[in-house]
Amino acid sequence: MKRLIVLFSMIGLLTCMQTISSQPVVTQDTIAAVDSVTVSDSVMANVDLLLAGEEADDGEEGGFHKQLKQKFIDGNVVFMSFVALALVLGLAFCIERIIYLTLSEIKAHKLMEDIEARLNADDVEGAKTLCRNTRGPVASVCYQGLLHIRQPMDAIERSITNYGGLQAANLEKGCSWIKLFIAMAPSLGFLGTVIGMVMAFDNIQQAGDIGPTIVAEGMKVALITTIFGIVVALILQLFYSYILSKIEHLTAQMEEAAIMLLDIIADYKQKQHA
Repeated sequence: MKRLIVLFSMIGLLTCMQTISSQPVVTQDTIAAVDSVTVSDSVMANVDLLLAGEEADDGEEGGFHKQLKQKFIDGNVVFMSFVALALVLGLAFCIERIIYLTLSEIKAHKLMEDIEARLNADDVEGAKTLCRNTRGPVASVCYQGLLHIRQPMDAIERSITNYGGLQAANLEKGCSWIKLFIAMAPSLGFLGTVIGMVMAFDNIQQAGDIGPTIVAEGMKVALITTIFGIVVALILQLFYSYILSKIEHLTAQMEEAAIMLLDIIADYKQKQHA
């Protein structure tokens, strides 16, 4: 019995040894090669995904610009050029006004404090120089009042009021053109609507039949021109509202500065006569 057990054990051991010897030897180099191949495949897959994503993004951006350009062409290039011209000219006037009004804004209270300090020191010429070297309509109004400081208060107030009206007109300079382009843009769009309808009826007359494909071209022109005209008017209206808010702010500053200047000059005259 013991001999049979030993015999079966020897047979099993030999079988295991043959199985192990038949398997491929896995060395450190083999593991490194397998890992490098796996990592390379993974990296290449990620790169492909990134490139595919970038191409998709570029395709979307290019698609938007391409669609916008195509819609512009579909709306009749010659006619749509007038709508685009209204947008460009309107934006040019808006940008010019915004730059001018932004540069005209100053710290009015600080200017009035400096003027008061110079007049308290009996330095009228210094106050004039300060106003002359300060940009904006507020300083110009103050300078105009200081030029007539030796005259009666009624004459000073009248001079400040008249000159303030001129400065307010300068602030609104060019706004009439912006309003013109705001009115023109939707009007051109509605004119395009009429032109598109006329084109549709012309196509119907030439074909002698009414069908979606026959009417589609004219209706497309009508709708596209209307959309572009309304969008241009909305854009210019936003800029115009912002410009009006700046004009109102500067006008309020001029009025406040004029009142403060009259009070400062009145106190200066009282001290001179005291």
